[in-house]
Amino acid sequence: SGSGAQGGWLEAGPPDAQAESYAHYADAVISEMNGDLAAAMDSFAEAVAKDPGDEELVLDVTGRFLRYQQPGRALAILTNAVALPQASGELFARLGFVYSQLGRPELAIQANQTAVRKSPTLLAAHQNLYLNYLQTKQGERALQVLDTAAQTPGADAEFLLGIAELYSNLGMVMPPQRSNAQAQARALLMRAAETKPTPSALRLKLADGFNQVGEAARAIELYAPLLDEARDNPALRGLLRTKLADLYLRTGDRPRATTLLEAILRDDPTNAQATFILGSMAFEEKQMERAADYFSRTVVLNPKFEQAYYDLVSAQLNLGRTDDALVTLDRARGQFEQKFAIEFFTGVVQAQRKDYAQALKHYTTAEVIAKATEPQRLTYGFFFQTGVAYERTGEFDTAVKYFEKCLELAPNSDEAQNYLGYMWAERGINLERARELIEKAVKAEPDNEAYLDSLGWVLFKLGQPREALEPMLRAVQIAKTPDATLYDHLGDIYHALDEPEKAREAWHKSLEVEPNENVRRKLDALPPQ
Repeated sequence: SGSGAQGGWLEAGPPDAQAESYAHYADAVISEMNGDLAAAMDSFAEAVAKDPGDEELVLDVTGRFLRYQQPGRALAILTNAVALPQASGELFARLGFVYSQLGRPELAIQANQTAVRKSPTLLAAHQNLYLNYLQTKQGERALQVLDTAAQTPGADAEFLLGIAELYSNLGMVMPPQRSNAQAQARALLMRAAETKPTPSALRLKLADGFNQVGEAARAIELYAPLLDEARDNPALRGLLRTKLADLYLRTGDRPRATTLLEAILRDDPTNAQATFILGSMAFEEKQMERAADYFSRTVVLNPKFEQAYYDLVSAQLNLGRTDDALVTLDRARGQFEQKFAIEFFTGVVQAQRKDYAQALKHYTTAEVIAKATEPQRLTYGFFFQTGVAYERTGEFDTAVKYFEKCLELAPNSDEAQNYLGYMWAERGINLERARELIEKAVKAEPDNEAYLDSLGWVLFKLGQPREALEPMLRAVQIAKTPDATLYDHLGDIYHALDEPEKAREAWHKSLEVEPNENVRRKLDALPPQ
């Protein structure tokens, strides 16, 4: 069994004892290979009994007992081993771990404290002690363990990285300490980087550490050469490309992210995650054809990738492909139980098809599901879309309730303020509140022609055509394309101001944009020129 990591034999047994120990160990290995674990465990115990001072053997055998869930037998061996002179910190760390497994935290703490004292740079001892204090809800002492470890002289990169990792963990389990823990982790990572570690595993761990504490540039500097070195390791190459692509996305370097994601797909065309991310990037860049293609491929590669269905529907809606969107949602129904999102998106598709009655059926189902299981889904956006559908189907009072809910959730939403205000203005009711809401919307977006139209219209309904004229003219002036409703309203205002020729001109323009029998009747009712 040779010499141990902390000095080999504590008290080397006589040659005959060593030989017997080796023989029992060999028997144990054979029994283990043959599946006779009971005999194997007995022979391993006999091997230690013949040479209890062989530390490497003790650690090997107690590790096996732990692996086979026999911590009690490991404890008996370790208790004897640590009683010998010169017992190492590694033995005490193993003893502390066993005590933790047996639910004896105080004894675990004592053993791990001894391990730290004997071997200050033994990472496992600090890790064990830190976990002991966390498990016994002694957070401040856990922090002290890390602060002490961080000051250990002569620490190598592996030790520094291990303590940095524990600081990051502390920041997650003790939120008030997050800022301090992140700062300490960052400082240890800097120290580890200064040692210029050469093993790839350590450099990868260092890169991961910098990534975790938000040091994207440093992480990229470390990941990039590791990627170059991973040409013959496809699994590692894919992992590094994914990590780098994520960092490039977070730092706004889309070209490099795209290059890496496309490289991932060249090596692994079935990678649904990379396909999905490329779709998301294309969607954000308003390249809807590409986005739809990537999302379509994603749901083929992974039919259980739920978000991809909804993003595909969004791309299809942007392309005006409502039939395709409904097919996508039907496919989602075949994969998932009845969901809020499926019903809501179906409602949105039907609304885009102007089938508001069908839209309402799905919005109503979505609302029932949300109230029962996901109340957080009942957002401003949901209430707004539902309010629009109720207004379009003529259910005015119900529409008002939904827009009022919008304004409860988002009191400064100019979109909801304008929609509700215009609804009231159209019907000539609640005009003062309508004006108040619309004026707030115009203040938020003074160059929005729809809001200016609403303001002009509510002023007209309030019997103030002179005041209504200015916002209405401004709306007509800034409209990106000729709008029949704007010209219709402008004609009404001019008619109220007793300017029939200007009214005639405005209504003519309205009819040029869109035929409307009501506008035609108003025009015919004017006196001849």
